[in-house]
Amino acid sequence: MSDASDATRGRSDLAAAFDDEPALVSYVAAGDPSPAATERYVEALVEGGTDVVELGLPFSEPVAEGTTIQNAIKRALDAGMTPDVYLDLVDRLDVDVPIVCMTYYNLIYQFGEEPGPEEFVAAAAEAGISGFVVPDLPVDESGPLAEACREHGLDLVFIVAPTTTEERLERMLDRTTGFVYVQGRLGTTGARDEVSDDTPDALARLRDTDAPKAVGFGISSGEQAREVVASGADGVIVGSAYVDIVAEGAEAGDPTSEVADRLRALADELKTGAVAGVPEPEHK
Repeated sequence: MSDASDATRGRSDLAAAFDDEPALVSYVAAGDPSPAATERYVEALVEGGTDVVELGLPFSEPVAEGTTIQNAIKRALDAGMTPDVYLDLVDRLDVDVPIVCMTYYNLIYQFGEEPGPEEFVAAAAEAGISGFVVPDLPVDESGPLAEACREHGLDLVFIVAPTTTEERLERMLDRTTGFVYVQGRLGTTGARDEVSDDTPDALARLRDTDAPKAVGFGISSGEQAREVVASGADGVIVGSAYVDIVAEGAEAGDPTSEVADRLRALADELKTGAVAGVPEPEHK
């Protein structure tokens, strides 16, 4: 189980982000619309209550993403985002929360002089990355990346979908560290108006899992965050709602500071909602 892996190497900062209250995990695409803007946006999200930043490393074929994040990735690539620029950006970030790299395996595998994940994981650890989410990497083929992460003290987070079989779920939990990314609905990423009926069932499958459970895919408001935590989640993952704000600001030519203010306000709403979802203790 994932808690055994944490115990072996010491509890990670990523896992510890869920200790005191429900964690807010906030996603933005690095370089959208520019690396300098991303730095300010990440700071604003943390100021608003974000506990973990999921910083997307853009890839040209983002198969797990909906239209909103695909467009963000395109803007970032057009602005010149590369793995090297990404690592430099992470190194410059001045925030006291774990940074998770969300990307696709080809970028990790092809980064160094020799194919394989070792060189990118080493560079990511040096830059300040705490862990990885790699949605296109099957658990059965994740051994080399998991080993590199163990060697450099980084977490490897797997996404558990509503359709994940019990057999595959067991293998994922054996290799997952940090937290479990629970896909709260079928489909790709994207903001939704309502919490999916799939969410309580997805969390129920993980009832006996010791690792923190964070639900993503579709959360965009404080009320939705409250509902998800009330259903048993240890945290919420939000991306498209932030990316919509970034896209609208870029299209309108708004100053980075104004866009950052909107991101901070949404993070505050989401964090407040998540905390409100914690059940009241029973009084005897």
